[in-house]
Amino acid sequence: MTVGMIRRMTEQYDDPVYRHSLREAFVILALWALSFAWVVGYSYVAGYPKPGEQVEIYGGLPTWVLWGVAVPWVVSGMIAIILCLGFIRDDDLGHADDEVPEHETSQENAEVTA
Repeated sequence: MTVGMIRRMTEQYDDPVYRHSLREAFVILALWALSFAWVVGYSYVAGYPKPGEQVEIYGGLPTWVLWGVAVPWVVSGMIAIILCLGFIRDDDLGHADDEVPEHETSQENAEVTA
């Protein structure tokens, strides 16, 4: 690795937009991993009854489907909504070179309507 490559790699971590998006990605990945572990683990353990054992039904669903799929799905959805409304930020990305600043367009619109 050259010094220039190392400098470019460390500069990207100085960008606040990159740091925010990286943090948000890790939180979402952790939520996914926990949900995956619960759904697969619980469904594997509870989804195969012992021979001669009846599958319990609650609300028309087998209990392992209720607690292994439906409840984690609802909880993950609520956590995702909370994350989107409170944790994930809308970062300022700056202007594109071809954009016209907002104050200029409002002045042009005022001149056209006058």
